Amino acid sequence: MLENTLQRREVVSAGVFVTSTALVFFLAGHLIAPAVATVRIGETTVQSGSLGPSIRTVNIAVLTVAAFASGASAVTLFRVERGSSGSATDSTDTRSPEADHDHAPTADLLEARRQEWEEIANRLASNEQIVYETMLDADGVLPQSEIVDRTDFSKATVSRTLDTLEAKDLIERKRRGVGNVVILS
Repeated sequence: MLENTLQRREVVSAGVFVTSTALVFFLAGHLIAPAVATVRIGETTVQSGSLGPSIRTVNIAVLTVAAFASGASAVTLFRVERGSSGSATDSTDTRSPEADHDHAPTADLLEARRQEWEEIANRLASNEQIVYETMLDADGVLPQSEIVDRTDFSKATVSRTLDTLEAKDLIERKRRGVGNVVILS
């Protein structure tokens, strides 16, 4: 049922996107292109020049609504992600809290993992250790830009340090929007 709803939403969003984008281009072209004045006297037609763009409040209102509809439908289309099976799945989490409870790690397991991470941090070089400990303080998940802010290292230094840590399989970077989220492995 959820998959049918998502497919229907995709089709509607795609239709709205195509229609509203075409309308935006049509109206923008109409507003930009000047109207040509022609005068017809008997059998002779004289073209006297252009009148300039004919902008009316209705055209601007329709253009604004169409641009908004185009953008909103594009956002809806891009929010739908493809799962590994190829079917569309919404990016929101639809799992029940009970499903997470069954697989939740125990406090002992979390503490053992944290001790393992701290032992690893003690064996790293200075920049690596600082970045790794910053990750530990954030419970193992932190946007890359936050690491730059918290360590006062340059973006390049943080990136090179993360490259080294990633090569050692100690962290993993995942793309999120325009930046990366760094996760301890």
